[in-house]
Amino acid sequence: MKKQRTKTRGANLPVPQSRDEAAEAVRIVGELSRQIARIEADLNDRIAGLKETAEQQAAPLREQVTAKTEGLKVWAEANRTALTENGKVKFADLGTGKISWRMRPPSVRLRQIDAVIETVQKLGFTHFLRTKVEVSKDAMLADPDKARLVPGVTLGSGGEDFVVEPFEIELSSS
Repeated sequence: MKKQRTKTRGANLPVPQSRDEAAEAVRIVGELSRQIARIEADLNDRIAGLKETAEQQAAPLREQVTAKTEGLKVWAEANRTALTENGKVKFADLGTGKISWRMRPPSVRLRQIDAVIETVQKLGFTHFLRTKVEVSKDAMLADPDKARLVPGVTLGSGGEDFVVEPFEIELSSS
C-alpha cells in the first residue's frame, strides 16, 4: 500500500517581526476598515436614493392598481352568480386573467393574555392551554458536571477569538 503524502501550505502572510511592525499592522487594519465602512456607507446612500426614486415612480401606479382592483371587485360582486356559474366555481377567467374569491383561514387574536388564561382556567377549558417543556441550556452551563451525565448532551468550550481593535477617536457632538 502506498503512503499518502499530505502537504501543508506554508503561511504566505505578512507576519510582523517586531512590536513596531505589529503596531503598524493594527494601524493599517484600522485604515482599511474605515475605507470599507465608507464604501458601505456610499453604497447604502446610493441604494436609499434608488429606492426613494423607485417608490416615487411606483406610487401613482400602485394607486391605479388599487382603483382598478376595487372597481373590478364591485363589478364582480354584482355579477358573481353569472361569473361563478351559480356558485359552482370560485373564479372567473376573463381571457386576460382570472378573478377569484378565496376564503381566508380562520384566526384567533388575543388581548390581555393573562386575563384570557385566567378565564380559560376558571371555566375548565384546559384544552385551550398548552404547556411547553424544554431543556434549559443555561442551567446545564451552570452545572456542567451533572449535565455531562445526560446522554445526548455535549458541552463545548466557549473558544477564543483573536480581535484587532484599531484606535479610533469619536468626535463629540457639541
